Amino acid sequence: MCQANAVPRAMRPCDAARFAAAQAAGVTRHTRGVRKLLACGVLAGPLFVTAFLIEGATRPGYNALRHPISSLAIGDLGWTQSANFLVAGLLTVAYALGVRRASGSTWGSLLIAASGVGFIGAAIFVTDPISGYPPGTPDRLQYTQAGALHQLLSTLYFVGLPAACFVMARKQRGGWAAYSVVSGLLFIVAFVLAAAGFGQAPGLVDFGGLFQRIAVIDGELWLSLLAVYFLRETPSVPSSTHSAASASAAGAKGGAGPTVLEMASHHRSGSDSASHTDP
Repeated sequence: MCQANAVPRAMRPCDAARFAAAQAAGVTRHTRGVRKLLACGVLAGPLFVTAFLIEGATRPGYNALRHPISSLAIGDLGWTQSANFLVAGLLTVAYALGVRRASGSTWGSLLIAASGVGFIGAAIFVTDPISGYPPGTPDRLQYTQAGALHQLLSTLYFVGLPAACFVMARKQRGGWAAYSVVSGLLFIVAFVLAAAGFGQAPGLVDFGGLFQRIAVIDGELWLSLLAVYFLRETPSVPSSTHSAASASAAGAKGGAGPTVLEMASHHRSGSDSASHTDP
């Protein structure tokens, strides 16, 4: 009795070859799609960080050590930071889909997606002035409806990202697990210090922006390196797809060779063994 998706024993060699080629093409398309989604994770962090560093260094009256990144979205040039939030958010959500397909981690991918949604929310709702920016505004935060929604949705990023570090660390080993835990802890410590600074805590108020940047750069670096890790574990064109067609055709001619799906499964299990475990 033939297994599902197996090449029927009575299939002619030419039909078997077409069948194997179709199965191999499906595996290849899936792999290429996953790689494109993972590439979004490689790009998201560097683009976002580069943009807010340039904006912070060139915006009149803005002090990157003192003021939050979100404050760059205030004013006539604020649309540039809003666009930066939006692009980073969309890339991060797409990346989360790639993480789900590459690792099988449901919670890890959901938390990464939540951080992307936080970026998108920050793009839609502009924050309120704080710590004296724009010049002439009060130091303490005075909420508007849009500002409150900005803070609420941004929480998805500042909670979701360190949580993703810890969740992914549970399925990693060795250096990667340790790096994920350290990244999550550094993010939390830097975020707490930044929140205290933005709350006008003496001794920290002048460095709230610095601490927030440490947290964000730490988290975005972790996301980008994780994407690179998964890209290295996901071949651009699975070697199994090339051998699968000839193996299935040979099986149809004279023997019960392995099916294409079995070859793809074997390729994936071999990659898992080589890397111990995927996060």
